[in-house]
Parts: sequence; C-alpha cells; structure tokens
Amino acid sequence: MAELMRNPRVLRKAQSEVRAAVRNKCRVDEEDAQGLKYLKMVVKENFRLHPPGTLLIPRETMQSCEIAGYSVPAGTRIHVNVWAMGRDPDIWDRPEEFFPERFEEAHVDFRGLHFELLPFGSGRRACPAIAMGVANVEVVLANLLYCFDWELPEGMKEDDIDMEETGQLVFRKKVGVS
Repeated sequence: MAELMRNPRVLRKAQSEVRAAVRNKCRVDEEDAQGLKYLKMVVKENFRLHPPGTLLIPRETMQSCEIAGYSVPAGTRIHVNVWAMGRDPDIWDRPEEFFPERFEEAHVDFRGLHFELLPFGSGRRACPAIAMGVANVEVVLANLLYCFDWELPEGMKEDDIDMEETGQLVFRKKVGVS
C-alpha cells in the first residue's frame, strides 16, 4: 500500500481495474482476483522491490563448477540475495522505480522459473506456500482497493512517505504511514 500511495497513477489504475471487474459485489474473492492482470503486475513489482526475505535458503554445491568465470569448489555454500537482484541495473531498467508496467510484455514470473525474479526461491527449496501466500496477497490487496478510497493525510505529499527499510534477513518498512 505504501508503494501505491507513493504512486497515485498506479493506485488509480489498479483500483479502476478491480472496481470494473467486480462491480456490485460486497467484496473481491479469489475467483475475481484471477482476471486482474494489472493487480498481478503490481504484486509482481512489489515482490521485486520488497521480497519477503532478502536471502534465499542457502545452497551448497555438490560438485566443483564455474559460475561467471569464478571457480566454485564442491561443498561451497551459496547465498542468493534476491533483494539486491530486484534492484540490479544490469537486470532491470530503472530498478529503483515502482513501475508495474515493466511486466506488461515481459513474461517474467516469480514462481521460480525466471532467475531475475526469485522472491520465493526456486526448485526443491522454493517456498511451499507460494500459491496460498500469493492468493492471499492478491485478494487482500484487491479488497483494499475495491472497498476504500485511499488518499494521503492532508498536507502530506507522495515523497513524504518514508520507504526506509530495516532488518537483516527480512526487511520491513522502518516507519509506517501515519
């Protein structure tokens, strides 16, 4: 919600999509959320900038190999920093900008098949609850957009929202929006 409040254009577009799709129901359910393409891009962009954890579960090489010109001996423990990957200018155009439209034509998924976006890991050690977690995030966000008209407190500007994060393995916003 903080990213949406900082980006009123994105907020309005996502809210319009949800309200047009759901219309006269009391709330959004999972079935309604399935067809919300822009909302899914917003969630994907949020996972890119704010992954649930900064590092994936450590991996260990089973045999010696070479990665990007580096010799990696067998038994080396590897930590994947998904937080840094989400902000890497070699991977993303304008990496610090919250811009869901970057996923409009790019068929990048966060479920472990595309290694530039791995907020939940990949392979056998990927998060086992990804489907449930993502469904919950999408439905809750859709309901927040459907049921409420969001605006900043009087006198506050988008740039006034403090997006500083704190933590080591898991980041969270240091200061909430008041």
